[in-house]
Amino acid sequence: MSELRQRSAAKPEDKETKTDTPSVSQLVEKEDSAFSLLDIARTLVFVLLLSGATSYFVTRESFTWNLDRPKWTRPEVLQAWLSGPKEYTDADLAAYDGTDPDKPILLAINGTIYDVSKGGKHYGPGGSYHFFAGADASRGFVTGCFAEDRTPDMRGVEEMFIPLDDPAIDSQYTSGQLKALREQERRHAKEEVQKALQHWVDFFANSKKYTRVGTVKREEGWEEKLERRELCEPARKKRKARKAPGDK
Repeated sequence: MSELRQRSAAKPEDKETKTDTPSVSQLVEKEDSAFSLLDIARTLVFVLLLSGATSYFVTRESFTWNLDRPKWTRPEVLQAWLSGPKEYTDADLAAYDGTDPDKPILLAINGTIYDVSKGGKHYGPGGSYHFFAGADASRGFVTGCFAEDRTPDMRGVEEMFIPLDDPAIDSQYTSGQLKALREQERRHAKEEVQKALQHWVDFFANSKKYTRVGTVKREEGWEEKLERRELCEPARKKRKARKAPGDK
């Protein structure tokens, strides 16, 4: 009887021992779980590294694809802000056309200067937009005459939007109507010039790639000291005939 009691008393100890000792299957499951988590972590790190390397290769400037990054947080923008806006004359600006590798490539639009060095393959020597570098070519941005209109002088550009006179059409208006129509056409043409120029002003102002660095310094009345330009031929060819009364 005492022997039976001893065996019965030993059973709880045996059960406890079996419970505390992990089985082979439990150990394998635990090891597999740890291996899977490590695998996932390694994969995530690899994907992040690959994404960063690809981003830098594509953008040439960022390991994070510049996703929703405010423009003002970029180092070059902060540096330009801290150093304060610079002033260049048109003559000064000419030295920054990309021919000197030790200088940034600058261009101006409507008197505001931008550093376009990051677009060197376009604005540098041999680039398709090299004629814009080192100058304020606002006129050329609107007329499309890059060689002839590499200047900020916008006088007369509105003519490209003014309809051509046509005796056969003009005779259908009274002299008063024709005078009022021409005034209206000129106002509209100036608005079109401003709209076309503003498109490029906004393009550079909103660019995440190019940084505003300063303004062009000019004396008052500078335009009057320049020889007035004729409208370039390609721009002249864009002019359309005036419409007859009643035509839309």
